[in-house]
Amino acid sequence: MFDYDSELVRHHERLMAALDVRPGDRVLDIGCGAGRTTRDAARAAAPGTALGVDVSGPMLARARRQAEAEGLRNVDFVQGDAQTRAFSPEHFTLAVSRFGTMFFSDPVAAFGNIGRALRPGARFVQLVWQAADRQEWHTVIRAALSHGLAPSASDSAAADPFTLADPDIVAEVLTRAGFTAVDVVDVREPVCYGPDTEGALAAVLELRMAKEWLSELDAASAERALDRLRVALDAHDSGDGVWFDSRAWLVVAHRS
Repeated sequence: MFDYDSELVRHHERLMAALDVRPGDRVLDIGCGAGRTTRDAARAAAPGTALGVDVSGPMLARARRQAEAEGLRNVDFVQGDAQTRAFSPEHFTLAVSRFGTMFFSDPVAAFGNIGRALRPGARFVQLVWQAADRQEWHTVIRAALSHGLAPSASDSAAADPFTLADPDIVAEVLTRAGFTAVDVVDVREPVCYGPDTEGALAAVLELRMAKEWLSELDAASAERALDRLRVALDAHDSGDGVWFDSRAWLVVAHRS
C-alpha cells in the first residue's frame, strides 16, 4: 500500500499550520486515508474530537491500528463517501482535507454536504493539486512509463487528481456550495517517493496511474519503461530520499 504520509510530509506541515486546531474543536477530515491528519488533529483538539472519512477500507484499517497504537481515544474513522454521507448538522467546528476532495462526482453537492455538517462560520481547510504540468512527480513518471505515447483510454477513465487545479473553479464551486471568503494560496513543496531509488520504484509501482500506464505496454516495452523509471528515480535521489517538485493550492473557506 502506497505511503502517502511519507510522500506528503512537507505538505502535511503546511496544512496543519494553516488548520490551527484548538482544544475543544470537533474536526472532520475528508478523504482521510491512513489517518495521519485525523490523528494529529485529534491530539491538538483534545478534549475535542476528530472524525476521519474515507472510501478505502484498507486505508481505514491502517488508520484505526495506528490510532490504537498511539493511544488516541478521541478519534474515530468511518467508511463512506463524504458527498452523500449523512453527517450530524452543524456538528463540526473545523473541516480539513489533504488531497481528498478532487474525486467527487458532483463537487458542489459534496461541498454542500460537508458545509451542512459545519457550524456557521466554521473553516474548511484543504490542499488540492495544481495542474498536472506543474507536478514534476507526474511528468517524470508519465514520461518514463509512457515514453511519449499519447494519453490512453485508461488515462481518461481514471480518477483525475487535478479536477480542482484552477483556483477560479475552486472558488466558484465552494461559493455555490454555500461557503464564503474563499482564499487560495500557492504552496510549493517537494514530495518524497522513498528513502532510495529501489524503495521509490517499489512505491511508484503501487500507484494506480503507474499500473494503468504499464498495462498499455507489452512485456518488452514494460521492461524498458521500468528501466527508464529506475534511471529517472535515481536522478532524483538526494541521498536523503527521492524527491520531486510539486505545486498545490491551500484553500481556506468559511461556512456561511
